[in-house]
Amino acid sequence: MSTSETSANKPGRKPWNKRRMALGALAAGALGAALLRPRDAGAPHGSYFKLLTDALRLAGMAQPVLLIDKNRLLANQTAIRHHMTMMKQPMALRLVAKSLPCQALLDSLILQMRTPRLMVFNLPYLQHLAALGEKAVRPDLDILLGKPLPAAAAARFYREMRGAFDDQRQLQWLIDSPARLTQYQQLAQQQKRRLRVNLELDVGLRRGGFADLQALGQVLEQIRKEPLLEFSGMMGYDAHIPKLPLQSLRDDALAHAKKVYQDALQLALQTLKPAHGGRDWTLNAAGSPTYRLHDGSGAANEVAIGSAFVKPGDFDTPLLQELKAACYIATPVLKAGREFAMPYGVQALGGLARAWDPNSNQAYFIYGGQWLAEPVSPAGLSASTLYGTSSNQQMLQGSGAQGLQVDDWVFFRPRQSEALFSQFGAIALFDTGRITDFWPVWPAQA
Repeated sequence: MSTSETSANKPGRKPWNKRRMALGALAAGALGAALLRPRDAGAPHGSYFKLLTDALRLAGMAQPVLLIDKNRLLANQTAIRHHMTMMKQPMALRLVAKSLPCQALLDSLILQMRTPRLMVFNLPYLQHLAALGEKAVRPDLDILLGKPLPAAAAARFYREMRGAFDDQRQLQWLIDSPARLTQYQQLAQQQKRRLRVNLELDVGLRRGGFADLQALGQVLEQIRKEPLLEFSGMMGYDAHIPKLPLQSLRDDALAHAKKVYQDALQLALQTLKPAHGGRDWTLNAAGSPTYRLHDGSGAANEVAIGSAFVKPGDFDTPLLQELKAACYIATPVLKAGREFAMPYGVQALGGLARAWDPNSNQAYFIYGGQWLAEPVSPAGLSASTLYGTSSNQQMLQGSGAQGLQVDDWVFFRPRQSEALFSQFGAIALFDTGRITDFWPVWPAQA
């Protein structure tokens, strides 16, 4: 008798058959489906967003608005200032204007953080800041371009420049290649004007700039021979480092970036032999994602920070965990109290969505939408991939546990600041339970 026959005929054991196997598979499938089925994630506003809602109603708001929480902004300033004071060697702070495109916000940070240094990324903002003159909180603004502009943009700046702005003391153009340096050299000769140039280094991001010492040496020599060009320093952006998947890779990338910078500085000192020994050069590094990696022990002598002061969602990283989310989009609910439904023709999909996902039970239509932001309150709201999005009346789906009614408020957290701050007319300043001011923003610019 075979082993299988012996096993099948043992007392008390029932032979398996196809029916029992099918029933087992169905039971397992049902259990798996139950485990995979989404759970109700809805909830009403928490205490913080109730405060924001009350403040908006008290202020008579009735359209989408971008909010900044003043107390959280101040807390972030304190945390950043503490890091700056704890460095091994002092480093200066440069505020990134594109991430904070609001004069009142910038003026506040210039005073609170005690720095006249700004990083600017486009011609309109540069022209605006240069024209402020005596009206600026700090008339001695020190502006570094954060990306290389076409020489034609620089030429236009000089054609239209007015007022007391001293570009030969207050402005540094960013140069990323030998060809661009030659263009700026020609502009300097045409203008009969000395230009200060800062060289972009590729410290590992691979977005451009000088990646090897040979090319860097050539442009340094070109600057040395041209009396209308003044070397003002270097800039190396290292935003790639915290995005690397392993700590060992991050450590290696940081060490590489610092070595590239140190080697470049030594070459600049050897080539130009400045009387001040390089102490007056602007040696810029970092950005909001990476400023905490710098303690003054490298070649760089300043860090650039912008978005970290308001901490949009893209900056939720371990390095920035001590900072608080300080900016939100608030928008009214226009339509509520209706079951989630798909348009006529595919209406059956709405029933299937509701049957499967309790978070698809209700539909809420808001004022505006399709922002680079995520809904955060009340909890459990999301855009529908079935229904689609709209920048006019976006539909959000939820379980109904949110308790939203028409004219209630929904809050989004921006993923970035520069991409959103200029979309809402004026920033509403929230301070201890009230909207206390409205800060005009600059027009949106790339």
